[in-house]
Amino acid sequence: MKLLFVCSRNKWRSLTAEKIFNGYNGYEVRSAGTEEGARIKVTEGHIGWSDMIFVMEKKHTRRLKEKFSNTLVTKQLICLDIPDDYRFMDEELIEILKSRVSEYLEVPE
Repeated sequence: MKLLFVCSRNKWRSLTAEKIFNGYNGYEVRSAGTEEGARIKVTEGHIGWSDMIFVMEKKHTRRLKEKFSNTLVTKQLICLDIPDDYRFMDEELIEILKSRVSEYLEVPE
């Protein structure tokens, strides 16, 4: 199962998700951002590669649909509703990620 996590700058939320879920239960995980200054900017290649896409906020869903609508047709796109209030590997962020993602997938304890 290939998981893509998307936030704005790919520095804190999506990168944390990549670190905690990658390799667990055979998941392959990548992360990217929607903004120009993102550490890794989301591309059509990322969308095509993924089986499931998790975005942190509704604005990320909107941005992906504006830019990659054709590629997204066959993809499961899930908004986790996690605001940009956390730093990389923040304990609270990790707990929220595990809780929200566990509604869709098996997650590590």
